[in-house]
Amino acid sequence: MQTNAVLLHAPRRLDLETLDLDTPTAADAVVAIRWSGISTGTERLLWSGTMPAFPGMGYPLVPGYESVGEVVEAGADSGIRVGQTVFVPGARCFGPVRGLFGGAASHLVSAGDRLVPIDRAWGERGTLIALAATAHHALAGIDLTRPLLVVGHGVLGRLVARLARTLGGAPQVWEIDPTRHAGADAYAVSTPEADARHDYATILDVSGDARILDSGIARLAPGGEIVLAGFYERRLGFDFAPAFLREARIRVAAQWRPEDLAATLSLVERDRLSLDGLITHRRPASDAPDAYRTAFGEPECLKMILDWRAA
Repeated sequence: MQTNAVLLHAPRRLDLETLDLDTPTAADAVVAIRWSGISTGTERLLWSGTMPAFPGMGYPLVPGYESVGEVVEAGADSGIRVGQTVFVPGARCFGPVRGLFGGAASHLVSAGDRLVPIDRAWGERGTLIALAATAHHALAGIDLTRPLLVVGHGVLGRLVARLARTLGGAPQVWEIDPTRHAGADAYAVSTPEADARHDYATILDVSGDARILDSGIARLAPGGEIVLAGFYERRLGFDFAPAFLREARIRVAAQWRPEDLAATLSLVERDRLSLDGLITHRRPASDAPDAYRTAFGEPECLKMILDWRAA
């Protein structure tokens, strides 16, 4: 079996190539991918060569962890049936070629228990499930009745803000790029300079800006917390005295967990969390090199989708 896949040979060297797929077992399913998203966090770092040391890192690799497709073959022990629409959070099925995270391909082999059945009607919006679950995980344990600042108004920042509103919060969002101020859904967006507040109980950063700690600590209330939910290519640091005076706390929010995914799916299914208006750009998979350059180089591109249906 073979697949067409996005292959990063080295930083900034990306092509669409034909690769051999691993033979599926009885516990696996084969998925024909319809759409995959390009992440402007981890995938941007893989593309630019600035990704910090990370398990499985190395070139050549197949990127991508935001894929939606249809099951075309299901093993007897996979727990999945042919014809289901599923979300695929990446795969490692390319033999000697690394799958980090392995979702940007026309066909994938995956263990059935990794696949997430979703409503076919969600279409390309289903690719946003991983980011929505990440947003849910970042908000875990935060008292949303207290002042919350979200730093960054890309797709993840918008999902964090939408979730915070749904769960009873009133987030303020910072965004330094004026082209990204539009699209707020019942929450406020401003530049840091336009916000006079210095009593945030929580500052949740999704910008990936390694300078966030000093600017964030200066805006915290005593005992406040900074949550790092971006992916940072540079070493983070901060001045001790301001953090000492506020008894500031710093927490890292990592990958979503199954309970985050379940909660997010429930909110979307009950129309309490909208995935609309977040996908701004689309390209056929054959245009993958140009699509990646656009996704990482144009601020107005919130989310780029590769369409694999003709692949």
